[in-house]
Amino acid sequence: MHLHLQTTYQAAQSVAPSIEEHFARQLASAQELGAEVLAPAPPQHIIEAFIDTAFWASLRREEGQSPKISIAFLPPDKAGQPLLFEDQLPFTPEALNKISPGVQRPGIHLGVWTVLGELRVWGTTRLVPPYCFIVDVPEPGLLVVKHRREDGFGKFANVAVLKGDQVKLVDESTASLPDCPELLTNLLRLSSPAAAGAPMNVLIQMAVSMRAHGRGGILLVVPAGTSAWRESIVHPITYSLQPAFCGLADLMKQDEEEKKRSRWRESLRLEVDSIAGLTAIDGATLLSEEYELLAFGIKIGRRIGSDPVRSLLFTEPVVGSKPAVIHPSQHGGTRHLSAAQFVHDQHDGMALVASQDGSFTIYAWSPCEGMVQAHRIDTLLL
Repeated sequence: MHLHLQTTYQAAQSVAPSIEEHFARQLASAQELGAEVLAPAPPQHIIEAFIDTAFWASLRREEGQSPKISIAFLPPDKAGQPLLFEDQLPFTPEALNKISPGVQRPGIHLGVWTVLGELRVWGTTRLVPPYCFIVDVPEPGLLVVKHRREDGFGKFANVAVLKGDQVKLVDESTASLPDCPELLTNLLRLSSPAAAGAPMNVLIQMAVSMRAHGRGGILLVVPAGTSAWRESIVHPITYSLQPAFCGLADLMKQDEEEKKRSRWRESLRLEVDSIAGLTAIDGATLLSEEYELLAFGIKIGRRIGSDPVRSLLFTEPVVGSKPAVIHPSQHGGTRHLSAAQFVHDQHDGMALVASQDGSFTIYAWSPCEGMVQAHRIDTLLL
């Protein structure tokens, strides 16, 4: 039965056709490749209803707290081991807000499906099939449309981000830009990213953790076994480590079978969060490509004999955004300028920069363009 649902959040109506097309395309491709257990495709009117209801729920408060919820479109029989309500809840902002305190922990989704021509909340689940349509509410007025990747590894793939009347649709074609960093291509690989213990997935987890502490920070990644980076650092270094701390590096050296164990993944999460936490300290944190922690709280300086960075190529992986050459000061403040200068002087290095307002940027050198590239990726990290 086709639901007749009235939406009042205009952004829901404008973005729904593009989201419907995205899920239809991804599911069709997965079916052609032989995938068997897949989520149902969300039609446009369902997409509109989810976004509209989630948006108005996000503006309410329950006992002084704003709701943080994740809503998944699927029937209970596709949810693995669901928690089922005897009396299903109406799919309304009021009902979502009321239950939100109990379901805000990461990984819990409210299951919603059509029952007798109405959308109803049937319970909760931690298991959703690939390409399941999910609307996540991380803060008031902010919605993230996402889905689980085909192999289940890594962060869920973001499809769109809505904040008030601003809509950003993820543009997968950004990965084809010359010298696009592997970290960004893994985030844009919507079907199947690198395995949980693969190098780029670890940096993705690091970026998410850096953004989560909300204080802003810089992580510099440099080639292992080299010291050229010292030419771009102000000395003395207050928090230099000797020998380098190898907790994360030792984990990454373990065999592939061990990396599949939940115990290993929990250890990885703890190590990532520990290093990401250090980026909250004033200055930058320094990590080698082999995950050795070298220093933190370091001050970046211009290498002797090097020119100041005067321009960079700015990109954002959203539909309608075009690469633009800008002055570094146009994108951010001192933290961003120092990260751009580091990469300008150290072409083999990479800088990950989190801002206090939640924005996140990767700085990397582009041999093709002969300049620093700044890729804003917070749309992919939410």
